[in-house]
This record gives sequence, C-alpha cells and structure tokens, in this order.
Amino acid sequence: MMMRRVAPPASASEGAGDGVGGGSAPLPGWLETLLSTRFFLACGAHPASPRNECNMFCLDCPSSPAFCYYCRSHRHQSHRVIQIRRSSYHDVVRVTEVEDVLDISGVQTYVINSAKVLFLNERPQPRGAGAAAGKAAASPYNCEICARALLDPFRFCSLGCKLVETKTSGRRGATAAAGGEVVVGGNEEAGGPSKSVAGARPQGRRRKGIPQRAPFGS
Repeated sequence: MMMRRVAPPASASEGAGDGVGGGSAPLPGWLETLLSTRFFLACGAHPASPRNECNMFCLDCPSSPAFCYYCRSHRHQSHRVIQIRRSSYHDVVRVTEVEDVLDISGVQTYVINSAKVLFLNERPQPRGAGAAAGKAAASPYNCEICARALLDPFRFCSLGCKLVETKTSGRRGATAAAGGEVVVGGNEEAGGPSKSVAGARPQGRRRKGIPQRAPFGS
C-alpha cells in the first residue's frame, strides 16, 4: 500500500495553527469513542460471512461498537457511517468522510490508494537506520503533542493528538476564566479589601525621645 504526503493548503502553511485553540470549531463528542474503538475484529453476528471485519463506525449512535458491512445494512442504513481503513497496521479514515463533520485543520494528511487520509491515533516514532528513520531525523516539523516528525508544517500527526491539545487548551481557558487577581496580605477571611503599598516600611516600635550622647570624660 503506497503512501505519499499531501502538502498543506496555503492556510495551513501560513499558520498551521488554525487548528485547535485558534478559533476552530469544537470537536464532537463522538470523536473520543471513535479513537478508543477497536476495529478489524471479526463480527460476532456474521462469523461465516466473507466481509465480516468490523471496520464501520456510526456517528449517530457512537455508543455502539464497531460493526461490519452486513450490520450496516441491517441496523445503520439511514445513519451517518464512516469506514475505517488501515495503513501499516494503523487505523486511518478518509478525509472526504469526515471533513464535513469534523474540524481536521492542523492534522497531517497523506495519500493512500489515491485518497487523502488521516491517522486516528499517534504512531511510534521510526527508529533505527532505515529510510523512515532518516526522514524523521531530517524533518524540521514535529507534532506538538507526541513530537513525531511530520512531512509538512502541520501541528499534529493524528486526530488523537489534536484531541489532546483541545482538552489542554480547554482546561487552560477554564482556569484563566475562573482565576482572579492574586491577593497578598489581605483580610481574606473577613472578605475585606486588600491594599498593597509599594515601598511601605514595616511598622516597628518607635523610639522615645532623642538619644543623648554621653559627655567626654576629663
């Protein structure tokens, strides 16, 4: 199965940051289920059928597990269904199947069998002295989450890494929205205002009177 890179569009090249956390649409709730689903297992309902591998996922009922070609025609005929494929033993999905229901900006795309695809989850970094390892070491681009070498100036190697960044950005935003000014030295229990005076001298005990110097002896 031949795989080649896809150069990013102009918008991705100018700022591959148009993906997550840069004003992009929130990711749908079914994405986490999709990324954690095990595909390509034999379907228990059709064990003797030739096309019984579970490589289908329903967007309208994501709580259901992966299902096969025959289950789709019986139970999900009118639903939005995407098909998961494989490249080098890793799950991929075609861009045309998810681009209308999912924000995929910032994710590295490839071409497999003349179709643009995305990897669902991160993959191990190439190791050793092979051609893949050499290209990875020479690449100036890396995934912001797992640091995997990328072929083009994208931000993420997979949908899973983009999801991680989305959650992280969401937590940072929530913390910033809930946080207030830091109160130093105020009466916090009583709820009174706290004032801070720059350069204020600590109040110590005042000395009484003017010190007198002892007379010199004759």
